[in-house]
Amino acid sequence: MSTSERLIESTRELLWERGYVGTSPKAILERADAGQGSMYHHFKGKPDLALAAIRRTAEELLATAEAVLTGPGTPYERIEAYLRRERDVLRGCPVGRLTMDPDIIASDELRAPVDETLDRIQELIAGIVEEGKEQGQFGPRVNGEEIAATVLATVQGGYVLARASGSPAAFDAGVRGLLSLLRS
Repeated sequence: MSTSERLIESTRELLWERGYVGTSPKAILERADAGQGSMYHHFKGKPDLALAAIRRTAEELLATAEAVLTGPGTPYERIEAYLRRERDVLRGCPVGRLTMDPDIIASDELRAPVDETLDRIQELIAGIVEEGKEQGQFGPRVNGEEIAATVLATVQGGYVLARASGSPAAFDAGVRGLLSLLRS
């Protein structure tokens, strides 16, 4: 792995673990096993490196979501697969956790990949719901955008509840509850 790749991957991990403020250039360099000049050789500074790391994290999350949501199955089955896909629930969502970081939210540039990713996932789910309405799988009054927002809120809220309780049971209960509402 090249030095720039090690720097990006180390920054991704540290942002997930510590947030933006808690991710110092020194910690990045130590984790990446890189020399002091390396970061500034490849990146303009911490914000530039953080942006590259956030973009990479957002791209990976989106690719995972797209693979599940555009995969085989009925609309309900694809939403169920998205909700039940394997996650490290107690660690939290690497993109969702960025929304809790005031320094990332305060920066239009750092926040943009987060917003774009969550918006795209929501668009995909809304489209699936509309497809399900056309097939008679969901009732005609169901609003695709509202269901998509509910799916994302269930996932992100499930992470929070699981982390707070120290158990994935809260995440799983939220998923089961939402799926039972979608079935009815």
